[in-house]
Amino acid sequence: MKQISTYIAFIALNLLTQFGHQNLNAQQTPTFGEYNYNPYLINTAYAGLASSTEVTLNNSGFFNNIEGSPKSFALSIHSPFNRGKVGLGAGFIRDEIGVTTSTSAFVTYSYKIFFDTKNNRPYWQIYTPNSLSFSISPGVQQYQDNLLELGIMNDPNFAANIDATIPTVGVGILLNLSNFYVGLSSPNILGDTLASNDENLDLSNPFYGYLGYRFFSNQFEDIMIKPSVLLKRENGAPLQIDTNISFSYKNKLELGTGYRSNSSINLLAGVYLLKNMRAMYSYNLNFNDSPLGNTHGIIVSYLFGDGYARD
Repeated sequence: MKQISTYIAFIALNLLTQFGHQNLNAQQTPTFGEYNYNPYLINTAYAGLASSTEVTLNNSGFFNNIEGSPKSFALSIHSPFNRGKVGLGAGFIRDEIGVTTSTSAFVTYSYKIFFDTKNNRPYWQIYTPNSLSFSISPGVQQYQDNLLELGIMNDPNFAANIDATIPTVGVGILLNLSNFYVGLSSPNILGDTLASNDENLDLSNPFYGYLGYRFFSNQFEDIMIKPSVLLKRENGAPLQIDTNISFSYKNKLELGTGYRSNSSINLLAGVYLLKNMRAMYSYNLNFNDSPLGNTHGIIVSYLFGDGYARD
């Protein structure tokens, strides 16, 4: 138990004391290794890009047996309206690490500008091509730091717990073509500007950059190769870069791998169940002797209407 408590203190101190002694600064935003299979969590401009209503559940880290290790849970739903021009969505994210818990809920309105380009693509590929989408996502975040559990004495920064409610406003822009996509987003451009009065609170404002390409050929039209990159920039943390590549067989089977700049490897495998359901498993393998251990993750999506299958 003493070793576990040391891990918790190590995590919290690294997250909370990066900028001097006046304010507590934390990274409150999880990065899901399987972001390609729920882009809405990274960029809400994705709302309404699926062919019908899509419901997705993410669960990361809850199989870890190390107390204080990162855990994330998310539930999202989004749907197209007005012939796809408008997207409406909602999301819920709960992120835990050490003694810190962040819970966010938000809704989304997105608007799309469609344009036409000629490009061949596999008949089974599922997406809405050739659009420029903009989104705004008002919401609320509940942020809690149980600092007294750390038992740190004679430091005023750890003399009381923090419990703050923060209104949030997220924005996103996404260019989606038949074989290429790129987007920029932020889940909370306001930071802690509207937070409840707590002078020790200093919430950062993360930004995401997201791009990928879809490779296919007439010779191998049953297989699509999808390299992608996710950039995450947040005050108090180094630039995080996720590079990934996945292989899709006719929206029936997915295999992928990737590298995260904090010295870990992502592995992913998934299957499409029946025509409407998709289940993915991810494994984040740390190789820098991190005390947090490796992380398992799952993502399950249900797409109404015609679903994912294309015969």
